Amino acid sequence: MEFKTPTSTVLYSIEETIKAYRKLCTKNISEVIPDITVDQALILIILNKNNSYTQMELADLVFKDYASITRILKLMENKGYIKKEIDTNDKRRSFVTITEKGKKAILLLDPIIELNRSTALKGITEAELIQLFDLLKKITQNCTY
Repeated sequence: MEFKTPTSTVLYSIEETIKAYRKLCTKNISEVIPDITVDQALILIILNKNNSYTQMELADLVFKDYASITRILKLMENKGYIKKEIDTNDKRRSFVTITEKGKKAILLLDPIIELNRSTALKGITEAELIQLFDLLKKITQNCTY
């Protein structure tokens, strides 16, 4: 398959899709919780499922570098969504816990996340989703060494 410009490649289309989905998520989340970003919401949801992740593991899960995750967590702490406590045994580590405000935000986010997913995946069959997931995994494997 021949491509005339970089914007006509499948990889560009994947990036375009991700940006469109993030824009949808940002709009819907900000209507319910105006002071939270998509990344912050994602971190809350991840921490709600497992609060034992290290900062570096969180960074990997949300595709952020260490400096970015540090900045995001500090903003979340300043807004009152999380609390960070230094590990008394290892001063280089900190524990991140969700505050009551964070737990309330998660309750508000759950239906928004479902709305975002159902909107984005409308008209796509289960078989198509499986095929897409398999294809994306192949691309990821091709790019990972």
